[in-house]
Amino acid sequence: MSFPADFVFGSATASYQIEGAVNEDGRGPSIWDTFSHTPGKVLNGDTGDVADDHYHRLDADLDLMAELGLEAYRFSIAWPRVIPAGRGAVNQAGLHFYSRLVDGLLARNIRPVATLYHWDLPQALEDEGGWTVRSTAEAFATYARVVGEALGDRVHTWTTLNEPWCSAYLGYSSGVHAPGRTEPKAALEAVHHLNLAHGLALRELRQVVRPDAQFSVTLNLHVFRPVGESGEAARRTLDALANGVFLGPMLEGAYPEHVREVTREITDWSFVLDGDLDLIRQPIDVLGVNYYSTTRVQVWDGTGEFQRADGHGASAATAWPGADDIEFLPTDPPHTDMGWNIDPLGLEELLVELHERYPGQPLMVTENGAAFPDVVVDGQVHDADRTDYVRRHLQAVLNVREKGVDVRGYFLWSLLDNFEWSYGYSKRFGIVRVDYDTLERTPKDSARWYAGVVASRTLD
Repeated sequence: MSFPADFVFGSATASYQIEGAVNEDGRGPSIWDTFSHTPGKVLNGDTGDVADDHYHRLDADLDLMAELGLEAYRFSIAWPRVIPAGRGAVNQAGLHFYSRLVDGLLARNIRPVATLYHWDLPQALEDEGGWTVRSTAEAFATYARVVGEALGDRVHTWTTLNEPWCSAYLGYSSGVHAPGRTEPKAALEAVHHLNLAHGLALRELRQVVRPDAQFSVTLNLHVFRPVGESGEAARRTLDALANGVFLGPMLEGAYPEHVREVTREITDWSFVLDGDLDLIRQPIDVLGVNYYSTTRVQVWDGTGEFQRADGHGASAATAWPGADDIEFLPTDPPHTDMGWNIDPLGLEELLVELHERYPGQPLMVTENGAAFPDVVVDGQVHDADRTDYVRRHLQAVLNVREKGVDVRGYFLWSLLDNFEWSYGYSKRFGIVRVDYDTLERTPKDSARWYAGVVASRTLD
């Protein structure tokens, strides 16, 4: 089996994780600047102040992408670099950086895939309530229009949000991500206002970008493995909380009724106003799917130690409002350096399920990859474990395509080692090593292998 000529191979990054230059050229502070500078929030006190210094090394990084033969590059735009206060004055220097990026990609025949939001909310908007308030969604729509007017003649694909599950639940419920709040009701408010932001932004973009542009959203859809007699009940609840609260409004125009049932003691959902679901349900050309691992779940029987191995960082607060009685059990090895299990079959099952549930909806794997404790030997990284991980997941994509699932591309996470959120610089996902002392880039064996896959369109 081989990948067809129109299948898109790319790689992905996120602004706060690679750009650095957080205080330069008019950029305002984001919630991740605040969070990472708060003692105890990020491992080793690491911040994104410098990160990979991509802001100053743009041309060299673009040359690296071309060297690897990437056909597309999925990057995110930092809202506080474009509109420092979240609303109001536009920072032309920030827009110029992204214009240079897009032009540089096009000059190297690499398709630009722009993500408007990868978690770096302007701090000024968080001070007003962040994603828990409707005005943030409205400000996001204005920001989308500003960016669309500036870049819309050149960007091929627009993605509104990256992993809104993380923004809402990790940011506002478990508190392991910025802004670090632990308020279950706030998390559910954030879910809705992120959904609303998606719909409002698409409406604005369609008015100002090129007519052949593609529109997308990227979701980290969870695959739950039920365990024991209570496992299916646990899976159903978590599927609604993790997947249904985004797929439902965006693709079906409704929230799962089961979510309202399990969260009725937390909120009455009165923040969902008349007409909101119509605004959220905007047509998209492709659904982005981020996938890394699976989890094992059951309802706790009240005996033994309660298991919370959900893979999303340690916190006294839950990332699952309304599901306090559901356990996440340890998974079988092998695991990546994140402690996540390696389960390519989960990706197959997820893509097939989406195809069956939403026939006619094109899909794209917008993130997939693995962190491993890379070892440098004579200046090289022989990361056979990462290569094997990517190979097996690309095989999963080939398998579902053979079953008729319309998967149109694969973006490897990540191009560069980078700031891995609350884990700081302790985890390396890149196919290109970054020496954080010198910022030197060194393609790993996995990068060379991936370049060969892109060129040959086959798996060795």
